[in-house]
Amino acid sequence: MPQLSALDAQFLHFETATNVANIAGLAVLDGHLHRADLQDLLERRLPYVPALRRRLAAVPFGLDHPYWRQEDELDLDYHVREIGLPPPGDDRQLAEQVARLHPRRLDRNRPLWEIYLIHGLPGGRTALYTKIHHAAVDGIGGADVLAALLDVGPEPAPPPRDEPEHDAPPPGTAEMVARGLARLAANPAHAVRFAAQAVPHLDEIPVLSQLPGAGAVSAVARRLAGAGHAPDLPALPPPRTPFSGPVSAHRRFAFVSLPLDEIKQVRKAFGVTVNDVVMSVCAGALRRWLAAHGGVPGRPLVAGVPFSVRAEEGRGEGGGEGGGEGGGEGGGEAGNQVAIMTAPLAVHLADPVERLYHVRHSMRRIKDRFAPASARWLREFSESMPAALMGLASRSAFDLVGQAAPPINLIVSNVPGPQFPLYVCGVRLLAHYPVSVITDVSGGVNITAFSYDGSLDVGVVTDREMVPDAWELVTDLRAALRELRAAESGLPH
Repeated sequence: MPQLSALDAQFLHFETATNVANIAGLAVLDGHLHRADLQDLLERRLPYVPALRRRLAAVPFGLDHPYWRQEDELDLDYHVREIGLPPPGDDRQLAEQVARLHPRRLDRNRPLWEIYLIHGLPGGRTALYTKIHHAAVDGIGGADVLAALLDVGPEPAPPPRDEPEHDAPPPGTAEMVARGLARLAANPAHAVRFAAQAVPHLDEIPVLSQLPGAGAVSAVARRLAGAGHAPDLPALPPPRTPFSGPVSAHRRFAFVSLPLDEIKQVRKAFGVTVNDVVMSVCAGALRRWLAAHGGVPGRPLVAGVPFSVRAEEGRGEGGGEGGGEGGGEGGGEAGNQVAIMTAPLAVHLADPVERLYHVRHSMRRIKDRFAPASARWLREFSESMPAALMGLASRSAFDLVGQAAPPINLIVSNVPGPQFPLYVCGVRLLAHYPVSVITDVSGGVNITAFSYDGSLDVGVVTDREMVPDAWELVTDLRAALRELRAAESGLPH
């Protein structure tokens, strides 16, 4: 009987009219796709995708985190929708439609996902916007869900030989209440465990890391625990920007495909990683945008970079929901198995090569620090809070931190994907652009990249009031990559 973890439940509880925890992808297909064909494909594949066939089962009085209840009869007429763009059906119209769909909250009485088939694009193309709640999957899990619906050739793969697994039903009301009371009794132990785990890592934890003396306390606690010396982390007080603070209920979205071979050429020329180049391109783009909108701060921006802890649980080599260069096959456990690290983006440096090396140096220090002991504090912190109070506490904390002291300026994430063509119902996938989350705490910009078949497909989500034209950031991303290419070639930039 699957139950949401405390971390999964956090994504339900912090939602308000403005903070919405939908993660999504915009797939662009090279041809026409019929809704009936897509529904037929889903009907065959969904029994093997647990995250898409579960709905919430609430615990009485909110004593415990909800359970997942398997939905055997999915209403695909509800979950799979169809819309058309008016002529000319260009990229900006497509992005506007996605920006309207993305912040709409999902119906919690149904499995937490929707797919929109979008017609009217030029060249006979079709778009597929797939939205799922962050409580059900993280970025890596969402990529796995997508992979389960795609094929490596034009002919759909035969169904697996094994019978699909079936979830045990959630417990009855009396058992739910008993389990909830037992969890309530265990909360103090989780709080003690959180404190024991958190103190040696105070300088890694957003908000707490900014407290005076956090670094010194962490160092003493690590020595007392016999953990030895760990690399110092850079001090990261986030500067105020036009996209800092509470977000509105409205979004903007834009997307771009950058040539992956160009990024790899920059990587090779300067002896850095692909992820260093991606982060540096984002820093260059943000510098350009800030210069045109109020001025560049005198210190780095602070980016929240999600990373997966699945590697330590048998998934494969590291990297991240945001940050690796390795791939991995689908499968794995649903739910959220991520933490977040903070990384500086050197927008204050005018020279693109200096920015790149600043990113490389900072990311090495951060990864060296996170390698010995992953950030489990977030999970323990979530478990230490009584479930009945989590909703109010989460929303209050988001409001307070967003208003007073946001710990980061934006989210930057880089998800590795397959470097070969994929197909949906025999129609080739041309690009897949991530559409992610912005909140009061994370700020009004999210830049998420997904590498696919020779391209780095980047989705930019912004708050409409803070960054009214997300396409401006897309233009700046292109310019920042050109800047690095020129520096690589020894040309003036």
